[in-house]
Amino acid sequence: MSGKQHRPAARLLVVPGLRDSGSAHWQTWLERQQRGALRVRQDDWLTPDLERWARRIGETLDAAGDVHWLVAAHSFGCLALTRYLALRPEAPIVAALLVAPADPDKFGVTALLPRQALPVPSLVVASETDPWMSLARAQTWAGRWGSPLVNLGDAGHINAESGFGPLPLARRWVTAMTQRLERSHRLERADIGEWSFAV
Repeated sequence: MSGKQHRPAARLLVVPGLRDSGSAHWQTWLERQQRGALRVRQDDWLTPDLERWARRIGETLDAAGDVHWLVAAHSFGCLALTRYLALRPEAPIVAALLVAPADPDKFGVTALLPRQALPVPSLVVASETDPWMSLARAQTWAGRWGSPLVNLGDAGHINAESGFGPLPLARRWVTAMTQRLERSHRLERADIGEWSFAV
């Protein structure tokens, strides 16, 4: 048996926005379905402090140990996540789902956000009627981050108040990213086995 250690399967990290995500929110719905899911807990859910929120993401991951993470963020949580990825591109995050990101201009943090592709595959999900970010602005930021954009149409801020609840797209994204990671691990193990046999 090879002494090489394989990282455990990906887990889900939920990064809520302001006021956290309540029991009816799609993030809570998704978290309940994923074994080993973890939620970032802010000390103050009412104060959108980008640097402090980004640090808390790092503290949460550091405390969790050596794990691959799929991250599902919402609203201001999306901004905190992109800030964290800009500061820690080597973080153990393998993919990011950015749902209804808030417009950084509304919080005066635009200069702190990355304006280049994120270091991990990402997907932006936006709406044509989001009061926190216009679709045009969401498209601009998605382009900067190298993220495809899914337009949900008339979906408000894509939260419980807008009727979400379950968000099947998020579950499909987690499943697809998990399968992609597992295929990558299988190929990696096959390559190691072939190399070992060859020598």
